[in-house]
Amino acid sequence: MKAAAIQLNSQPDVEKSLGDAYRFVAEAADDGATFICLPENFAFLGREKEKMDYAAEIQQAVDEQLPAWAKELKIFLLGGGYPVLTEGGKMYNRSVLIGPDGTTVAQYDKIHLFDAVVSEDESYRESAHVQGGKPEAVVYESEDLPSIGFSICYDVRFPELYRKLMEEGAVLLTVPAAFTRPTGDAHWKTLLRARAIENSAYVIAPAQTGRHGENRFTYGHSMIINPWGEVLADAGEEPGFITAEIDMDVIEEVRRKLPSVHHRRM
Repeated sequence: MKAAAIQLNSQPDVEKSLGDAYRFVAEAADDGATFICLPENFAFLGREKEKMDYAAEIQQAVDEQLPAWAKELKIFLLGGGYPVLTEGGKMYNRSVLIGPDGTTVAQYDKIHLFDAVVSEDESYRESAHVQGGKPEAVVYESEDLPSIGFSICYDVRFPELYRKLMEEGAVLLTVPAAFTRPTGDAHWKTLLRARAIENSAYVIAPAQTGRHGENRFTYGHSMIINPWGEVLADAGEEPGFITAEIDMDVIEEVRRKLPSVHHRRM
């Protein structure tokens, strides 16, 4: 299976952001990718308060357009993270998988929320507007795809989630993200490779890049990593897409040669 990770420079502008996303998704499909992943905040990336104000509009646009794209291009499409309003007055940060017939086959609400002081000038409190999802692993299994495990961005710092995804059968871990530049430079590649190596699984991590609105910056470097921890593709810092083949034989070979997932005692 040929998979693609889309790298975007999304803005606090739904129409522009979705237009850019569609263009790269269509290009990746034309390149032969049948499983295409969008990053976190693909439809709108600005201040969290702004996103909350426009959440209903964003949700409606995504719910209408992503199924249409998947159906038109005959692909499985991962919407990496977008706001879905809750009854409690907040929003979920939701990742959805759309099948080639336009139906939603799986969804995941981000569990771990990014409340962090990155520097004196840069701090985040995602929990002010986002409600965390249920703390349970979401894995999608079908005859058409390798078993897919879901996560979003800050989740990557919590290896117990990925261990549970692996235990539930996932061999392909998705990590759509909008990593900050300081944390991305320090930790992004290391964390992604660790999640791939310790679970003997592929990792697909589509990411945001560049400046978004007035004062938000993201790291870029969308990656596809194999179960041995090798980076098969790195998107660098420009918007676009990367592709790689997801080979089940590689997973079986790695798990046979180094069966650490079977040697666990805790």
